[in-house]
Amino acid sequence: MKNKLIKLMMLVVGCFIGMTGDGQTAYITNTNGNNVSVIDVGTNTVITTIPVGIFPYGVSVSHDGTKVFVTNSGNRRVSVINAFTNTVSNTITVNQVSNGICVSPDGTKVFVASSVSDTLLVINTATNSVSDTIIVGYDPFGICFSPNGSKAYVSNIQSSTVSVINALTDTIISTIHVGYQPYGISITPDGSKVYVANNMDNTISVINTTSDTVLATIAIGISPFGVSASPDGSKVFVTNNQSRNVSVINTATNTILDSINIGYCLLGISISPDGSKVCVVAECDNKVFVINTSTLTVIDSITVGNFPVSFGNFISSFGTGIPSITPSTPSITIYPNPTNSILNIKAQLGIRNYELGISDVLGNEVYHETLIGIDNSIGITAWNAGIYFYEIRSEHGSERGKFVK
Repeated sequence: MKNKLIKLMMLVVGCFIGMTGDGQTAYITNTNGNNVSVIDVGTNTVITTIPVGIFPYGVSVSHDGTKVFVTNSGNRRVSVINAFTNTVSNTITVNQVSNGICVSPDGTKVFVASSVSDTLLVINTATNSVSDTIIVGYDPFGICFSPNGSKAYVSNIQSSTVSVINALTDTIISTIHVGYQPYGISITPDGSKVYVANNMDNTISVINTTSDTVLATIAIGISPFGVSASPDGSKVFVTNNQSRNVSVINTATNTILDSINIGYCLLGISISPDGSKVCVVAECDNKVFVINTSTLTVIDSITVGNFPVSFGNFISSFGTGIPSITPSTPSITIYPNPTNSILNIKAQLGIRNYELGISDVLGNEVYHETLIGIDNSIGITAWNAGIYFYEIRSEHGSERGKFVK
């Protein structure tokens, strides 16, 4: 098996040498253009533009990187983009004005925030239809899932609260009072903390996910909007809409580490899965600014469509560099992707056991085991950061893909 994987890695690298090595792609919703700009994060260039619905706003990339979900507030639909072809593969009618959106770590459901009806819509990704509705606070907006998919957190703007959802039963567990008018929300990769941008009182609420209580409040820039946690969990980046900068939070101390001046109308923000870049959407400039996370400086700007927003996690690990070997894995799902400590493997009913092999980009096999049952997980905390390739063999055949550590 190791020899086969080595040959496979050599073939993949050989075919794509000269292209971007990180294979990361950003999806930018242009609200006035009714389309999505697709950016090669490696070269900081727009590679294509995808027509979607009316007034596209929120974005969520699936954890395996193969699908991108986009809310279209103007015609009350969700566009599903195939990240392999960069085309719309499905359109889901939700019949609600919606902004925030987030796909679960295992990819089986998508939560959509409907600000008009004060509800969270649950989309079943197997049927591409709304399967449930959860009543939350007033004007729900931002959404994030815990890494294991058991809970979701929803910011409610007019209630100044965060609803905690049992994502397995689609019911509310508790309600947390935060700052005034919370918008963006993000969870650390280890699932221990949730960071909430309180737009009207210029603070960040830090939630302890064990007790689901606020453990700290951080003074920040003016009108914080978007929030994104780094893959290693050490930093959180926040766009400040009115002070025209991005705040960098040290998650160990919950203090401001740095402030990066950028420009007007800063909204969506997302960190590349390898943690090397932060993409910041500037609505008034029709640009995406790129921050180097090592130097915490702006290194580039990319012109996109009219009035871009991209609220949510908009960078995929599936793209123009070394691609996933298959565009999907129908019988076995590996998540989250990217991951920092735990890799979960979920098999469909009927699969009794399967063989899992994982290799690094040099073809060195780092894991090989026969797994039994539907749900399994492996610890990868000690593994080096980078791209890993997996091969799964079961009675259903062979499946291959990649994930980012």
